[in-house]
Parts: sequence; structure tokens; C-alpha cells
Amino acid sequence: MIGALAAVAVVPAGAYAAHQPSATHRPALLARVNVAASEFKFVLSKKSAKRGVVLFHVTNVGAASHNFQISGRKTKMLSHGQSDTLRVTFVRKGTYAYKCTVAGHAAAGMKGVFTIS
Repeated sequence: MIGALAAVAVVPAGAYAAHQPSATHRPALLARVNVAASEFKFVLSKKSAKRGVVLFHVTNVGAASHNFQISGRKTKMLSHGQSDTLRVTFVRKGTYAYKCTVAGHAAAGMKGVFTIS
């Protein structure tokens, strides 16, 4: 044998593009919820959202330290005037309990339910 034959296929540009997954797919931000924490309650700007990413911006407007926990995520402990943000992805419809995890605060009223539709 003197030489080998090579098969060459010509594929138009973009022919595979429809079949390739995108490199970075992040769920779109669907809702922003402002949360004011004080003694002994939370005031949310919205009490529900659609499935997807919800951004909770939590500000302590009270005198005591508080935090905010929902769907297994929680903010740092916040002193008066401090803020923290949680980005939570909700994939299922339903109700999600939120609370302050400081001992006795949830029992005193720092709890509630957020609804995902």
C-alpha cells in the first residue's frame, strides 16, 4: 500500500449548534423580596412568587440581632441597620416556612410562610 485514503466530511457552520447545550445556564431572577426584621416580626414586600430564583434582601430595622432562614438557607446574624441577601432557587410549587433562628424569636412571632406558584 502506498497511501491511505481519508474521508473528510464537510458540515455547514452551525449544524451542531441546535444540539449543543449552553455552557452556562442560570435560572432567571423572577422576584425580589424586601424583608424588614424587627421585634418580633418580619414584613415582606411580597408573600409569593413563581417558581425560579427569588432574591430576599433582608434588613434588620429592630434593636435586637436577627437572621432570616428559608428553604435551608439563612442570612448571617444582622445587627440593627445591617442587611444581607439570599438568592434562593425554588423548583417546586408549594409553601416554604421562613423564620428567625435566634432562640425564642420564631415562637414570639418571627416566622411565616412564603408561597411558590
